[in-house]
Amino acid sequence: MFKPAPLQRGDAVAIVSLSAGTLGEPFAAHELARGKDRLRQLGLIPVCLPNSLKGTAYLAAHPAARAADLKTAFLDPQIRGIICAIGGNDTYRLAPFLLDDPDFRAAVTAHPKLFTGFSDTTVDHLMLYQLGLTTYYGPNLLNDLAELGPDLLPYTAQTLHHYFTNPATTTIASSPVWYQERTDFSPAALDTPRSSHPETRGYQVLRGHGQVTGPLLGGCLDSLNSLLTDTRFPDEPTVNAHYHLLPSAADFAGKILFLETSEERPTPAAYQTMLENLKTAGILGAAAAIITGKPQDEVYYADYCRVLQAVTADLQTPLMTNLNFGHAYPRTALPYGAMARLDLDQATLTITEPYFAGPTD
Repeated sequence: MFKPAPLQRGDAVAIVSLSAGTLGEPFAAHELARGKDRLRQLGLIPVCLPNSLKGTAYLAAHPAARAADLKTAFLDPQIRGIICAIGGNDTYRLAPFLLDDPDFRAAVTAHPKLFTGFSDTTVDHLMLYQLGLTTYYGPNLLNDLAELGPDLLPYTAQTLHHYFTNPATTTIASSPVWYQERTDFSPAALDTPRSSHPETRGYQVLRGHGQVTGPLLGGCLDSLNSLLTDTRFPDEPTVNAHYHLLPSAADFAGKILFLETSEERPTPAAYQTMLENLKTAGILGAAAAIITGKPQDEVYYADYCRVLQAVTADLQTPLMTNLNFGHAYPRTALPYGAMARLDLDQATLTITEPYFAGPTD
């Protein structure tokens, strides 16, 4: 794996809409403005790429336009980071326009850049992982930088500030609070705080002792499952098979697999089916350990824990849950392919190498 450099004040960062075109809708104008303001407060120069603001209908019909923006971001020498607007559900449609393009593939290798986002951005992460680039399963523009409260959520702010630093190791601590998802995203909600709750569980070890080390690999469970089977987009498994979007079971051997669930809050039965699909594919059995993110609003948390234990009972995979990545607020950033140490006795997660290229802090 090769890595980008950390961000620096004065860097230009591209804003891309690689899945849903929400960022370009009039109802999101106040969120776009706030997200750009927050980037400027961080000392960055936001650059909305040409197709990023063309709206939901256009981008749904034109995956090539979405892919073109990502290619532009990697080719532009002034762009130092790439921030996804939001997730969606059909990112796989970008694969032919990126992975069949030798200029794009060469640009990723020649000009590595920080790439951050989560949810169905999982598929973009996997494409870039296939090309060897370390990317960051972390904040995006609409969910994080455009936070409607008066300030960035403190834990998420720490995550964003990490994009400017490069310590030799990083311990990812549990957030002392968690936040509910909003129901009102209108301009009337500007500067209203999120409902917050004390974190009473911290990280929870469901199985295992001692330490497990291995590179990180994973993403949104819903998106990983859709690459294997998807009733909404029947061609997705075919595209996945052709472009090898989902790494093979052999690729997951020895990895610390990270999984989290979407804002659709799959039922425990659906959660079990998705896990079993990954198990059938050999992925669960290959992983050295599994860590899972807190589900949004803690919906089904206890049920998910029971299902995860049951599906992996014969494998006896080490399990740790309730981490702050994915769709729940706040969120950290997990670097794809980076070596990590899971301490099951202390319930800690440490990234044991620098996130970025260059000297360490």
